[in-house]
Order: sequence, then structure tokens, then C-alpha cells
Amino acid sequence: MNVEETDLPGLGRRKDFMTASGRRIGVVELREGQTELFVSTWDDPDTCQASIPLTGDEAATLGNLLGGQHLAMKLTEAHKEVPGIVTRQFSITADSPFQNQPMGKACIRTRCGVSIVAIMREGEVVPSPGPDVVLHTGDLLVAVGTQEGLDTAADILRNG
Repeated sequence: MNVEETDLPGLGRRKDFMTASGRRIGVVELREGQTELFVSTWDDPDTCQASIPLTGDEAATLGNLLGGQHLAMKLTEAHKEVPGIVTRQFSITADSPFQNQPMGKACIRTRCGVSIVAIMREGEVVPSPGPDVVLHTGDLLVAVGTQEGLDTAADILRNG
């Protein structure tokens, strides 16, 4: 993808790209620190069709969702020839018993044979996280295992 960056004097910086459908999607990073997600009309990249202001937490969560999906798709592709191996994503919610706890406290690998291969946090990837990595609300865990193991891991992360 070709990402275009444009200085917006007095406002900040616009970063966007053209989709296969001919629309521009991007963000405007305002000088004051806010982020705005936008979609332009297909025929005029300067005409905004939708604009959504995002808080820092919302921008990070959106980055986690999109980045986690991309990472999960790559892992799924890599494991598609290994029978019985599945990739899934888990979100750490505010009511998770493991929120603000080291990941090792959940004992996911020991209890269900599932490996947490990455954590998406604030738009960044934490690859191969160790048991001492503290889990935070909004973290997106990317896990690999059997279907049954992943179902068990989901229950553990929700209920302890």
C-alpha cells in the first residue's frame, strides 16, 4: 500500500491510502494530539464522506483491532496446512480477572495447551510475550492452539 502523507499547515498531518474500491481512508493527526479517522468520496480525495474523532484510547483500540486481524490472518495462513491448529484473538476486557495481572497468572499454556504468540497493545505488537507481561484492558491476545484449547482459553480469560 502506498500511504500518502500531507502536511496540513496549522492543523497537523494527514496520512491516507487508496482502497481497491477507489476511496481514500486515513487519519488526520492534529497538532493538539487528537486523531480523526476519515473516509473521502471516491471521486474527490479532498471531500470527506465521513469523519470520526477518536480519543487516544479509541485510536489505540482501533489499531489493535486492525493490526490483530492482520496478524491473525497471517498466522492462519501459516498454519492452514497443519491439521487441527487454529488461530484466534482474545480481548482483555475491564471485567477480566487477569486485567492488570501478569499473563502467566492465567496459566493458559499449562491449563489448555494454547500459546499466546503476540499481544496487540496501543497499535503496537508485543511478539512472543513472556509470562511476566502485564495484561491491560484493550489488549488483544493472538493465540494458537486446538479449537478445544482455544475455547477453554476464552473461558479462562473471561472467568478465571
